[in-house]
Amino acid sequence: MSGPGAGAAAADRDPGLQPERTRLAWRRTTLSATVVAVLAGKQAIHDDVTATGLLAAGLSALVWIGFLAVAHRRIQSLEAARPRVMSLRGALLAVVCTVAFAGFAVAVLL
Repeated sequence: MSGPGAGAAAADRDPGLQPERTRLAWRRTTLSATVVAVLAGKQAIHDDVTATGLLAAGLSALVWIGFLAVAHRRIQSLEAARPRVMSLRGALLAVVCTVAFAGFAVAVLL
């Protein structure tokens, strides 16, 4: 679109469904992280409650809370008409939580 009204049309543009899809993806990912955290905690104290098992369950819960905080902030930021780019700190925390969950999975298998 070109012409004198092109700038006004771009400023008033509806962002479409992309923020909604992103918001739903964060919710699905949070649900998946919740399932992983619950299964990791359950596996950690499966046979007998030990100090190591309680520590593992606590770490799983801590990682889950961290991921939940990142996801909640991102979902809230998507409410704006023009959502901001995800912060480097938030992205790094999401990656650390994901890697920690992967580490828990390896630990459960060993």
